[in-house]
Amino acid sequence: MKIVVAYSGGLDTSVLLKWLKEKYNAEIIAYCADVGQADELDGLEAKALATGASKCYIGDLKETFARDYIYPMFQANALYEGRYLLGTSIARPCITKDMIDIAIKEGADAIAHGATGKGNDQVRFELAANALAPQLKVIAPWRDDEFRKQFPGRSEMIAYAESHGIPIRQSMKKPYSMDRNLLHISFEAGMLEDIWYDATTEKDRAMYVLSVSPEEAPDTPQYVQLLFEKGNVIGLATEGIEDIMKETGVTAEGTRGEYTLLSPYGVMMVLNTLGGKHGIGRIDIVENRFVGMKSRGVYETPGGTILLAAHRDLETLTVDREAQKVRDSLIPEYAAMVYNGFWFAPEREAIQALVTKTQETVNGEVRLKLYKGNVMQAGRRSPNSLYSEEIATMEGGYEELYNQNDATGFIALNGLRLKQFSRVNNK
Repeated sequence: MKIVVAYSGGLDTSVLLKWLKEKYNAEIIAYCADVGQADELDGLEAKALATGASKCYIGDLKETFARDYIYPMFQANALYEGRYLLGTSIARPCITKDMIDIAIKEGADAIAHGATGKGNDQVRFELAANALAPQLKVIAPWRDDEFRKQFPGRSEMIAYAESHGIPIRQSMKKPYSMDRNLLHISFEAGMLEDIWYDATTEKDRAMYVLSVSPEEAPDTPQYVQLLFEKGNVIGLATEGIEDIMKETGVTAEGTRGEYTLLSPYGVMMVLNTLGGKHGIGRIDIVENRFVGMKSRGVYETPGGTILLAAHRDLETLTVDREAQKVRDSLIPEYAAMVYNGFWFAPEREAIQALVTKTQETVNGEVRLKLYKGNVMQAGRRSPNSLYSEEIATMEGGYEELYNQNDATGFIALNGLRLKQFSRVNNK
């Protein structure tokens, strides 16, 4: 038997890898996706091989993740329960697809993951697998009674690792769990399970990775301009962008006027750095998991927060009112599909087609001011602008474009049903 295992190099997945090899007498292939975890991948391949894997694949998905997952989702302005920018949710279908491609290439019989039986990730992983490769068996050790009995806690895992020669870092566990990718970092569990716990105090500032606290952000605001083409950011202009690009290893794809043209990955890297510098994108929420329970999460999404603010602002200028109304009516459902793991479902793809159509005119520029955790609109312009100063002006004139007398009949017709309802029911 051959199993491809989702592998991060941490204690849990290292133990899981060895346990699967023993239980199923299987060849184990480790798989890890690089979706922007930074230095978390250092030494991963050597560790996987030392733990018992015959091979270790590390998929470089950073550009794919930004282009094919983050960007389409932000074209839809997706927010789960009105607040969560879906950073963990949207990474899962990207990771699963590449892992399945490897499993098919290797002729594997099954794939396995280390998601627990209480979380959303097990659902996201397996629904994606069902849609993409229904012939593959999916193994979830945390839903195996034998596995949970053998490893009721972290101490048993450490003992198992030591007895089996699994290399682990002997360090105190952080009082929370963390998941990082290009779009965000999430923090859960530990002290955060107390929903009255204040995670904004000075003693908790070391927890955050992508952003400074608003209190520590610069006292001077910074402007950033975003250049859009069909609903996607293709260029940025801001003070010090060359230094940010050098710091993050991002290269330009050209210039257009004052804008530096960047790939989707480059845009996210620069916006994350900018937003983080100004304390942007931190939220603390209690959300409804798909499996039925409520959970608390603290999230850092600096670049995504800026991107969403800019995109929504430009749409107010360039998208027809009724088309936007139809699209927006579907967004809560779209966001729930992403959160619940239905990225590869036909209904999500159908809504995405509608979203793509609405983005044809979302071209132009947005200027934002970043200051101490806030993203403030500071200007927008577009060759597809539906705004007309001549029509909207309060200074009079231009009667050929808008005759105010026409409003009399408009109001009368819209008020007819209200008058009739009142006559009948409010005697």
